[in-house]
Amino acid sequence: MLVFSRNIIKIKIFVFLLLGLGTLQAQSGSQYQELVQLFEEWRDFETPPTLNGAPDYTKKRFNKDHRAFKSLTIRLNKINFDDWKAEQQIDWHVVRAEMNGYDFNYRVLRPWERDPAFYQTIWTYKSDVPAHEGPTNHAVLELWTYRFPITEKEQARLSAELSVIPPLLKQARKNLTGNARDLWIAGINNFYQQKVHLEGLMEKIPKNNKGLQNSLVGAIQATGSFISWLEDQAKYKSGPSGIGKDNYTWYQKNVHLVPISWEEEVGLLQRELDRAWSSLILEEKNNAGLPPMVAAQTSEEFDAMAEEGVVRFMRFLEEKEIMPIKPNMEPALRKHMGSFVPEESRNFFTIGMHYDPVPLYSHFYHWFDLAQMEDEPHESPIRRGPLLYNIFDSKSEGIATGVEEMFMHAGLYEDNPRSKEIIWIMLAQRAARGLGSLYAHANMMNMEEAGAVHVKWTPRGWMEREPHLLKFEQHLYLRQPGYGTCYITGKYLVEKMITDRARQLESIGEVFIMKDFFEAFNNAGNIPAELVRWEITGEKTIAR
Repeated sequence: MLVFSRNIIKIKIFVFLLLGLGTLQAQSGSQYQELVQLFEEWRDFETPPTLNGAPDYTKKRFNKDHRAFKSLTIRLNKINFDDWKAEQQIDWHVVRAEMNGYDFNYRVLRPWERDPAFYQTIWTYKSDVPAHEGPTNHAVLELWTYRFPITEKEQARLSAELSVIPPLLKQARKNLTGNARDLWIAGINNFYQQKVHLEGLMEKIPKNNKGLQNSLVGAIQATGSFISWLEDQAKYKSGPSGIGKDNYTWYQKNVHLVPISWEEEVGLLQRELDRAWSSLILEEKNNAGLPPMVAAQTSEEFDAMAEEGVVRFMRFLEEKEIMPIKPNMEPALRKHMGSFVPEESRNFFTIGMHYDPVPLYSHFYHWFDLAQMEDEPHESPIRRGPLLYNIFDSKSEGIATGVEEMFMHAGLYEDNPRSKEIIWIMLAQRAARGLGSLYAHANMMNMEEAGAVHVKWTPRGWMEREPHLLKFEQHLYLRQPGYGTCYITGKYLVEKMITDRARQLESIGEVFIMKDFFEAFNNAGNIPAELVRWEITGEKTIAR
């Protein structure tokens, strides 16, 4: 009888605990839905209202909305997520990082005041990361999404998007009160390019659509007038464009969630630069008896090389069981195989591609990533779309840069040892340009001097032949703190992630399986690398 009573008590306790757990889970789910609702409100808030048909970036509007922003942050910080699942806690940190990004832009970066390129509207290409690199306005016209001859429906869309350009650039003249000389001077070229792209549309749109014709003419005239205004104002601009070491460190740690200070990034990038150069020298010594690399000299040679490269690369990933192979991967890669470029017109990346495109195809992991994002949207609404303020850079650029070397070590070039030299050259270039960007943000160098570091420390003079790429990259990195270094810092964080996971598995007698790691890495979504590490290892390093 006593045993029976004890069993009844045990059953009651079990039922009580089960019901309690269910209550906790229900509460947790309800609170997580609060976060999702807050996220949706936050994204609505982040999209500015319009002023005369264009997004409103006036100081008056920002000051007016600041109280509403503070209210959102207070609500976020009141959410208690201690009992949430790890992936839900990670989502909270994603939302906070975005809000920190808005706050930093409001306090420090202020692209609408300091950065003329912020008002560039025409984009002719799809970014290889989830959103365009660098600060962009909310009325971007993605010209690459249009097909010509253009349909009537698309004519209406194009006309509406073009009509935003005149009021936006008119507003920009009042908003751009900053004194960042390098950003100002470099930004003028963005609008020369915009004008060329707009003028190129004149021959593509139907002559009988007067509304579209008028919208295009208005956009061309507004862009040309804006160029003249920028050039006239340039003589008054004399201030620095960098944000300073302390601001840079705060931004990295609180927005991009990269746990590395400005000083530590300098040390890391210098170490990678030295390692890349010394490894290149050793690789050249090892390959001394081999024939030199021969670049493709014709379209036919390049096309054959590219085709062989895609087949070789995909076969390697499958046979070595590097990652799960999905039907959308090879088609995504084939859209970006490249094409023949005459030798005198090749830039840094196309120089390497004409010797062997596979090293750059490794970096095109980007397109696998975007194909998964499109075909398999993440179950979390917070991770489903592109994160704001390029917060994805440590993961997106880190893995794309990291796998160049990882795949090499895994055996991708055993039959093409000279191609290993390209890997080290690309790593050196990314470390050199990142160092230049660090010095520019510390205001120890101007943009031109940062570019000189970029050129000087890129092996074989591969950055000396194409000044436009050099200017584009250093301008972007000055506009977007942390982007110039994310290729190396992100690579480091991914390598550390592999280390931590391998150590975990070894401690419990299990083996690290590369295919499993990449599957988990890809499935985490395009969030900061440090949050991916938390999800994969279960080890939390980011404080509330």
